[in-house]
Amino acid sequence: MIKVSRPLQFTALGLGFAFLYIPILSLIVYSFNDSPLVTVWTEPSLKWYRALITDDELINAAWLSLRIAFFTACASVVIGTWAGFVLARMGRFKGFTLYAGMINAPLVIPEVIQGISLLLLFVEMAKLIGWPDRGFFTIWIGHVMLCISYVAIIVESRVRELNPSLEEAALDLGATPLRVFFAITLPLISQALVAGWLLSFTLSIDDLVLSAFLSGPGSTTLPLVVFSRVRLGLNPEMNALATLFIALVTMGVIAANAFMQRSERRRLAGVM
Repeated sequence: MIKVSRPLQFTALGLGFAFLYIPILSLIVYSFNDSPLVTVWTEPSLKWYRALITDDELINAAWLSLRIAFFTACASVVIGTWAGFVLARMGRFKGFTLYAGMINAPLVIPEVIQGISLLLLFVEMAKLIGWPDRGFFTIWIGHVMLCISYVAIIVESRVRELNPSLEEAALDLGATPLRVFFAITLPLISQALVAGWLLSFTLSIDDLVLSAFLSGPGSTTLPLVVFSRVRLGLNPEMNALATLFIALVTMGVIAANAFMQRSERRRLAGVM
């Protein structure tokens, strides 16, 4: 077995982090650049943030993406929690293999195939019953279909780690299975629910392929607008937009970590 010295390990780790984070740091720095060229520094300025505030197309697209991501995350957590709980606790019932395959299918099927399939479905439904029109609802359906699988896997892994004696004790004391689920199981898997919600929100707000297939007139999401603009050339306004999203995600991650650590401390205090 080859032993790697500790300085070499730290060097490799540092190079890896530098490769990942230097481009992000440079993007943040150049978002405060006055020059219209994204790689030429002139002087510090908030010019592109002011331009971003007055860009109605970007603001409307960002607001639409945030709404879709919020409702996608909420729906995915609700449905994915039940799906993951069934996978973890209901055993190998008849049709279990088909059920598990359907839950995991969106993870392995390319998004292009999912987008085409949903597009054909919605087009045929519109021909038959005149509904739905492509827009907010169809994008939301596509994103929920994608995110349910991620939430189900996270919840399933967390439920399998739980000590079933806690739930059995509640059942022995007369609680109904539904009450045990909401009073015992859900608080114990709250960290997994938060992680699933954040992951679903991120996947939804970042999705480009499904949104391209399922969007309609007046329902252009932020990734579609950014992609269409970047194809025409880099714009420092995109740096300002990316910096705002990095700040938003960083605050969200810090808040989620604080919530999960507080929940874990309360859980450990209750056990002791």
